[in-house]
Amino acid sequence: MHELRKDPLLGRWVAVLNESKTPSEYAVPSEKEPETSCILCAGSETRTPKEITAIREDGKWWARVIPNFRPVFQIEGDLGRTGLGMYDKMNAVGANEIIVETPEHTKQPEDIGVDQVTRVLRLYRERVADLERDPRIRHTLIYKDSGRSAWTSFTHPHSEIAATPVIPKQVKEELDGAKQYFVYKERCIFCDMMREELRFADRVISETRDFVAFSPFAPRFPFEFWMLPKRHSCAFQEITEGETEDLGLILCLMLKKMRSILKETPYSYVLHTAPNRVPRRNHWHTLGEDFHWHIEIIPRLLNSGGFEWGSGCYILTTSPEDASKYLREA
Repeated sequence: MHELRKDPLLGRWVAVLNESKTPSEYAVPSEKEPETSCILCAGSETRTPKEITAIREDGKWWARVIPNFRPVFQIEGDLGRTGLGMYDKMNAVGANEIIVETPEHTKQPEDIGVDQVTRVLRLYRERVADLERDPRIRHTLIYKDSGRSAWTSFTHPHSEIAATPVIPKQVKEELDGAKQYFVYKERCIFCDMMREELRFADRVISETRDFVAFSPFAPRFPFEFWMLPKRHSCAFQEITEGETEDLGLILCLMLKKMRSILKETPYSYVLHTAPNRVPRRNHWHTLGEDFHWHIEIIPRLLNSGGFEWGSGCYILTTSPEDASKYLREA
């Protein structure tokens, strides 16, 4: 089994695979070779791991969930927390899953329509709710990498789930920041942020009945934008069916807007939801009030350089106000 090791200085966990790659295995070809047979397409179901769940209509599947072919986090086993002198480690218990977003290899869900995007979101909700029941799992992250690039697993439209026995450092920083703001003002920082954006409107891109899409005031990347539900909720799995349909609408719209101005630029999105609310001393007592689930969408326009990596300070080549204007008018 792979293992997790904790950095004692920064408090972050890293996954260490049990079989190390050789130097030659890190060579990345300039372009991926064209696929001759896609294992995620309809008709290849027997070539994938056993299906976890699916949405089926009219005698066929429209979206399905399968275990990852090479999972870093495995559902079998126990945590096995151990110490090595001053260092801490544990087994990489959890889950890695693939959401196959459509049977069609050449069409993204948003090109099929809002109904297809909504089907995918329903599977997100179902899987987060199911994984939350496992007491070993602390956090579930849903993410999508789209575009022909070395960091995409498949060219077939898909997203992935990583359920982990620890809360990732970046998520924990959001949780801690939200908690500190709530202690000071007794309000949700995300709700305040959304109200502020709607009041000035310079960075608002789109608004629907239940959601707002906007560029944050201080984003990390050009054309980064967030989508927040208007109804305060810390846990994505508590989304209603009506909100799921409305999220499908705005997500479909925003992905098309982004593609219309940035063409085939690869992008990633992540869904940040509350960690599993396992009772702990002095932890998460106000989580339902101070945190607000949301989706962050990041076009992969630039490669971070030494300054960004060394300082954690990002340089924006397009202001969020201008980026919002371009996206709003697309």
